[in-house]
Amino acid sequence: MNIDTRKRELVEEFSPMFNKSSLLSNIWIGTLILIILVGLYAFVLQLMNGHEVTGMRDNVVWGIYIVNFIFFVCLSYSGAFIAGVLHFFNSPLKNSISRIVEVITVLSLVIGPIFILLCIGRLDRLHYLFLYPRIQSPITWDIIAIITDLIGCFIYLYLTFIPDFAILRDATKDAEIPNWRKKMYKFLAIGYQDTPTQHKRLHKTIRIMSVMIIAMAIVAYSVLAWIFSLTVQPGWNSTIFAPYFIISGLYSGIAVIIIAMYIIRKFYKLEKYITKIHFFSGGVMLLIISLLYGYFTFSEYFSRWFSHKKHDVDLLNTLFSRYFWQFIFANYFGILMPIAILFFKKLRTVKLVTIAAIISVLGIWLNKYLIVVPTLETPYLPIQDTRAEFVHYTATWVEWSLSLTGIAAFCLFFTLILKFVPAIPMSGIIDLEIGKQSKKEKNNPIVTEF
Repeated sequence: MNIDTRKRELVEEFSPMFNKSSLLSNIWIGTLILIILVGLYAFVLQLMNGHEVTGMRDNVVWGIYIVNFIFFVCLSYSGAFIAGVLHFFNSPLKNSISRIVEVITVLSLVIGPIFILLCIGRLDRLHYLFLYPRIQSPITWDIIAIITDLIGCFIYLYLTFIPDFAILRDATKDAEIPNWRKKMYKFLAIGYQDTPTQHKRLHKTIRIMSVMIIAMAIVAYSVLAWIFSLTVQPGWNSTIFAPYFIISGLYSGIAVIIIAMYIIRKFYKLEKYITKIHFFSGGVMLLIISLLYGYFTFSEYFSRWFSHKKHDVDLLNTLFSRYFWQFIFANYFGILMPIAILFFKKLRTVKLVTIAAIISVLGIWLNKYLIVVPTLETPYLPIQDTRAEFVHYTATWVEWSLSLTGIAAFCLFFTLILKFVPAIPMSGIIDLEIGKQSKKEKNNPIVTEF
């Protein structure tokens, strides 16, 4: 196999993905921009009028902003963990889906913390978190963990992009594309020529980084769980919150990756590279994690119900009265339905695995909501003001608009990234083909001699 020829063929194959825009893609990008503009208007209203325009009050100080923060950060940590495992064990699956996983990781880690800023009433005092940090506070640990993980994930993502930047740099020298894009590829490739020494050194570096990313993901998400579990608040004061959050993060991460694979596979017609085996493998992993997640969820609620402690009973009464159907969907339909679909091998088709993933994502987001809001509505200390709007929380259109803006920004940045590099790593495809050719030659030495 001529590697240089193969590189040019791959660039020619994937070039329509980032050189041309269809009507459907333009409508998609325009819709996302419109959602973001509405969200910016909602943000200005909140900035001018304060949290009065939201459903948050003195008792329920956290709402769907925090739920979104937990979900996105959970998604980033699980993506980092999955990407690290794929690279460390050199799984064949990484040659097709590693870029999707890595981009999801970084974008989630960028967008997630923004929702924390929406919860801060005085953004002008934000710099005090860095000037006067209190190391006794788990929130300070979380800030350190997020920044460290963000830097690590950016470096890791860039290292995996370098071979493709070099391929695009060499293949687009004479192509009819803007000069700024040619210069960008040349700059980002940092002189990488894919020599055996460079190739070996880069892969060794990525492998080392993958181990660091796995460790950072576990530590960082454990710190996020400790923000809740180190309080005395019923519903949060739990010894299993750290592993529970890690498992729930993997649950949502695998589900979102499956959904992203389905959309990218359909839109860019990549059935050749994202095959049924990817969905089958994703379904098996989602099944295993859903069983673990279901076990942790059962243990968490069963221990509270069995203890018969007054404050735990009050919380369960809130869940079973005001949030009964949400509780049923999150902890029964959102867990048992994916298990029922994925348990049978014949049902692990592309569409059914994707449907199971969608149900899982909705269930896990609602589960985070039930962890945050009902707990705040059932405080450890008695509520003095019993007005309904102070005791109960209902998100306003401003909060929902800004939540959709976060999702739209995530999708928009993902789409724009795929305008510069293909969704499938070209270097990964070449490495896989070289590996197959070497294995074939090793098994057929006579053919190789001829």
